[in-house]
Amino acid sequence: MPVITVESAGLTLDQKRQLAESLTRTAAGIMKSPEQAITVLIRENGRENIGIGGKLLADME
Repeated sequence: MPVITVESAGLTLDQKRQLAESLTRTAAGIMKSPEQAITVLIRENGRENIGIGGKLLADME
């Protein structure tokens, strides 16, 4: 059972739906697996918990 994990910040519910659908469809096609066998985990990290280039995303707004 393939598992795809996405870590991100601030996705809308619609964006999460689109990601789950698109990633599932693409992975199933490439892996020749049924879509029902693909699991997509979306982990959200708050902008205050992500640093890029030494700065928190929360401070870059």
